[in-house]
Amino acid sequence: MAEADFDVAVIGGGPSGATAANDLALRGLKVLLLDRDGRIKPCGGAIPPRALKDFEIPESLLVAKARAARMISPAGRKVDMPVGDGPDGKGFVGMVDRDVFDEWLRARAALNGAERVTGTYERIDRDADGMAVLVYRSDRGGPDRRVRVRSVIGADGARSAVAKQNIKGAEQVKCVFAYHEIIKTPDAAVAHATDFDQDRCDVYYQGKLSPDFYAWVFPHGDTASIGLGSANKGFPLRETTALMREQIGLAGCETIRKEGAPIPLKPLKRWDNGRDLVVAGDAAGVVAPASGEGIYYAMACGRLAGDAVFQFLVTGKASALKQARKQFMAKHGKVFWILGMMQYFWYSSDKRRERFVKMCADPDVQYLTWQSYMHKELVRRKPVAHAKIFVKDMGHLLGLSRA
Repeated sequence: MAEADFDVAVIGGGPSGATAANDLALRGLKVLLLDRDGRIKPCGGAIPPRALKDFEIPESLLVAKARAARMISPAGRKVDMPVGDGPDGKGFVGMVDRDVFDEWLRARAALNGAERVTGTYERIDRDADGMAVLVYRSDRGGPDRRVRVRSVIGADGARSAVAKQNIKGAEQVKCVFAYHEIIKTPDAAVAHATDFDQDRCDVYYQGKLSPDFYAWVFPHGDTASIGLGSANKGFPLRETTALMREQIGLAGCETIRKEGAPIPLKPLKRWDNGRDLVVAGDAAGVVAPASGEGIYYAMACGRLAGDAVFQFLVTGKASALKQARKQFMAKHGKVFWILGMMQYFWYSSDKRRERFVKMCADPDVQYLTWQSYMHKELVRRKPVAHAKIFVKDMGHLLGLSRA
């Protein structure tokens, strides 16, 4: 059998792929990291402080720290949710710019030994001995390149070509289509007139801005992200974003760039091909329903995919690849299920959105929301709060609470 060129080929250099590549390179494996040039995913850019610790991210990469979230209902009701859980009782949500953040992650992986290649994935072939052959098109032009690899991690985003070609059923993933515009932060006069706050994330639950998801304004220091999402293919994302900017008084701010992409709605039922390949991040569908949060979960998934591939290479047992999904769902599956139910019910009409925003004013809801967000697990320390929320939630579901 001829030698492989690489132990692992990681396809996609976003947070998930870059994390997997870095972890595996640190373990002494020969890693190829393939990523397209100039791709920036539309993203609000929010990460919990836990991500800084879990993945050794320098705080200098944060372009802003949001100290509160504001929920805006269809009728214009505004509910502020101050971020708790900090050492002084005041926590924060970190904000990153994906163009800088993702590149830093890729550069770190390269610094630790991964070989970076810029190009576009084409397919996985097989040599006569059955070894995987990564075929990709270099951005430098010329014929397709062919690289023999012992294993593959597909982290090439939602509607992953790697997943579609190698994992049964992956082509059926449902997505939200997200679009945002990065604008220059308004000056003091405009910020005052429009109530724009560099320390606050604004989330709009209004059917006119999104019939089944939400719209947002997230601060990024010198810039801000304004966008929205919808699973409705016919919904006019760009036009609605323009209307939203008019509505909130930010139409005159300089637009720096515009981006759009699909975001998966739920994890795939299978992440591996039973042989030598596993998917991670958006390619595996690990974006939190209802909130659309993906960076932390993508990095956590990339780490688990790297662990699974490492065990596969050490033991030669393809069954090790299943551990990536099994461990991720054991840790986060219940949260994803609850968030999915929330999105299905509360985002279905403006009447329900109004009730949902009203619920967000409840101190117990705010406490458990931020605790779960910060720690990435369901909070069990306040059973009385859970019981109170259940009763209130049922009241809203049955229409017994006044909006």
